[in-house]
Amino acid sequence: MGAAVNGMTLTGLRGFSATFFNFSDYMRPSMRLAALMEIPVMFIFTHDSIGLGEDGPTHQPVEQLAGFRAMPNMLVFRPGDANEVTECYKAMLQHTHGPSTLVLSRQAMPTLDRTKYAAASGVAKGAYVLADAAGGKPEVILMATGSELHLAVGAYEKLTAQGIKARVVSMPCWQLFEAQDAAYKEIVLPASVTARVSVEMAATLGWDRFVGPKGQSIGMHSFGASAPLKDLLKKFGFEAEAVVGAAKQTLGR
Repeated sequence: MGAAVNGMTLTGLRGFSATFFNFSDYMRPSMRLAALMEIPVMFIFTHDSIGLGEDGPTHQPVEQLAGFRAMPNMLVFRPGDANEVTECYKAMLQHTHGPSTLVLSRQAMPTLDRTKYAAASGVAKGAYVLADAAGGKPEVILMATGSELHLAVGAYEKLTAQGIKARVVSMPCWQLFEAQDAAYKEIVLPASVTARVSVEMAATLGWDRFVGPKGQSIGMHSFGASAPLKDLLKKFGFEAEAVVGAAKQTLGR
């Protein structure tokens, strides 16, 4: 399939493929060739994490996100709601000098109220401030991608209710964010705020560049397991209370 969409794209079409994210292991040679050739193939994946449940660790991606983020010329998108999916497709179609990987969830995800939170158009810059502290001066920054974005928002609401000034940053595409100028990156992730927490149901490799030496990364440090989603989330610590706890730890509270 990967070879076929590469071929279609080389003829002038915009080829795309779709399958489970864990099966990207079979497609990696073709995806790497697309990156080498800098052709605008769209590789679309679903079932992006341990959240797919009972199929177990053979079908649950853990290290794949980090691997594709490390691939030169490859844009990797992991949207957090339906609005971000739309914006990711826009960015992918506008990207004409390399392939894109769109990583989608299996489980149902709520659509964020964009009258309450920032517009999803911020996806175009790779990362953006989704929710902010009153006055825009946060004590702690929560960063997330995909289905975990809602987890970060839940933790943000709890921290805000406790009088802790928090910010939520959605980071659907690291590569686009890193391509922004220093001024924009400072607006989103001000250097003065060293209390940071990242949340992603995948290997934490790479998050250190964003959380810094004083931050924490909530992620996967093992393969997944076969169980209902709610049991997996509890077992591996993907709950709002865990994010709140990590945020308070980084603040020394």
